[in-house]
Amino acid sequence: MTSTASPSPAPQADVRVGTPAIELKGLSKSFPGGRAPALDGVDLSVPRGGIFGILGPNGAGKTTLMSILGGLILPSSGSVRIDGHDVLTEARHIRHILGLVPQEPAIYPTLTARENLDFFGRMQGLSGAYLESRIQACLELAEMTGEADQRVEQFSGGYKRRLNMVIGLMHEPEILILDEPTVAIDPHSRALIHDRLRELNAAGISILISTHYMEEAELLCDEIAIIDHGRLMVQGLVPDLLAQRRDEAIELQFFGEPGAGLARALETIPGVQRAEQAGCRVRVFSDRPEQVIAPIMQRVQAEAPTLRSLVFGRASLEQVFLSLTGDRGAPR
Repeated sequence: MTSTASPSPAPQADVRVGTPAIELKGLSKSFPGGRAPALDGVDLSVPRGGIFGILGPNGAGKTTLMSILGGLILPSSGSVRIDGHDVLTEARHIRHILGLVPQEPAIYPTLTARENLDFFGRMQGLSGAYLESRIQACLELAEMTGEADQRVEQFSGGYKRRLNMVIGLMHEPEILILDEPTVAIDPHSRALIHDRLRELNAAGISILISTHYMEEAELLCDEIAIIDHGRLMVQGLVPDLLAQRRDEAIELQFFGEPGAGLARALETIPGVQRAEQAGCRVRVFSDRPEQVIAPIMQRVQAEAPTLRSLVFGRASLEQVFLSLTGDRGAPR
């Protein structure tokens, strides 16, 4: 799918070599009445020029983190710097270089798509011919020129997500933050958003995205961080994180939940190091998976419900995620 309007490259004049796009040090956030901090001493450095993913189960602290980055809530302690500027003391400068796309579409349903873009563009200080050119470019980027003058309340969820994304691009930011931008939308809109994010990144925009979808993170992101219970569990390049799970080569999924003894039975097979069962999923660890697949299948046929799928090969990002967080709020 090709856009009719190429995104403009991010301004490069003020870029400082070696300065992270986003840097967090000891970031914590507690809410009144909360039993535990929503964020607990998070240290995170998001490099410039890539697509960086934030992953975590429900309640892990992702949205709290994104809200602090966007200046919507204040941290309890720690520091946040965007493009080298402090979020608390230099908010005016950050406002011009940061684009924020919240999880819930921040759009006015009784206005048209064009009117929403016009309103939010003026909020960013745009006017005149430049404002009009940005409205048109963003409509084309979202493939919504035919729907430009329809009221937003008539749009599907996918069209609302598209409009929500390009509103964050009206002022041509250098850094774009998106909080779960593809939740509950149709495959066509998800694919379009993925394509546009790749184009924007290729044009020089640094992107930070939070997502529940492991496949989305694996396809889009150069580097990811996984948080759980408000703490940073791991940060690294996607290939490096996958390489850490090379021994996990076999994953079985069933149509129904297998009996509690299946994992124990699989562990008796020579060459199987251990087996872990979670719901309808069983993961088998082995340093010689090619030799254990046949006996595994024999044992499964004897003891378990109908097998739905068997994955054999390199580890997936979902496997890395589950190894760190368990099945609490398992990804979709």
